[in-house]
Amino acid sequence: MRALRTAATGMAAQQLNVEVISNNIANMNTVGFKRQRAEFQDLLYQNVERMGATSSSAGTVVPTGIQIGVGVRAGSVYRITEQGTPQATGNRFDLAIDGRGYFQVLLPSGETGYTRAGNFSVNGEGQLVTDDGYAVQPEISIPQEATDVIISPTGQVQVLVQGDPQPQVVGELQLATFFNEAGLSAIGDNLLVETAASGPATVTAPGDPGVGTLLQGYTEASNVDAVAEITALIVAQRAYEMNSKVITAADQMLQAANQVKS
Repeated sequence: MRALRTAATGMAAQQLNVEVISNNIANMNTVGFKRQRAEFQDLLYQNVERMGATSSSAGTVVPTGIQIGVGVRAGSVYRITEQGTPQATGNRFDLAIDGRGYFQVLLPSGETGYTRAGNFSVNGEGQLVTDDGYAVQPEISIPQEATDVIISPTGQVQVLVQGDPQPQVVGELQLATFFNEAGLSAIGDNLLVETAASGPATVTAPGDPGVGTLLQGYTEASNVDAVAEITALIVAQRAYEMNSKVITAADQMLQAANQVKS
């Protein structure tokens, strides 16, 4: 009976859907997190009677035919890159991107990682780093004698030194953009890496056309909507239950067929 296998594919699809939703909910408070959405596709169809086939010697054709679907499968898990709400932190090294773009981070492997999480700090050498100690690129070094740090919306980093009223420029931050942001591959720790699907990174200064600006003293909140996720979870749960009822019904039908006596 096809219904058993078809319903089983539906249960497997909704299980994946719930797993995606649970990851979104788990990361509601993760800085710069982008929620994901599972998308599904129907599977192949079995043609019991093909539409358009000749049905008589007079040349008449079957208008609709009979096609029976065999279920559903996951097509993709899509990352939704809409911006989260900036949240004030009071930390002078925290940065949020208002608009498109990603911070660049030097990974231990030598590759460049990309992130929207701007909860930065400085290490023992004065370098601007992530909370895992990875250096932000281009490298920014804060002098030990600096009394304050000023980061402009366009990425210029200035410091004030005691006894000198004029701020000193110590570097400039740049942002990377991609033609297909959803094609970036997540590797954990709020980091993404470039793939063939994302296209190569275009690195420009904040504030350039098509690139966001920086907000000092802010971080970008997760874009997960708790109400929307709970609603999606309920829908997925009900869909899972309905597919399980189809399996129960198909089993009862097979049991009835087996009890028929000749």
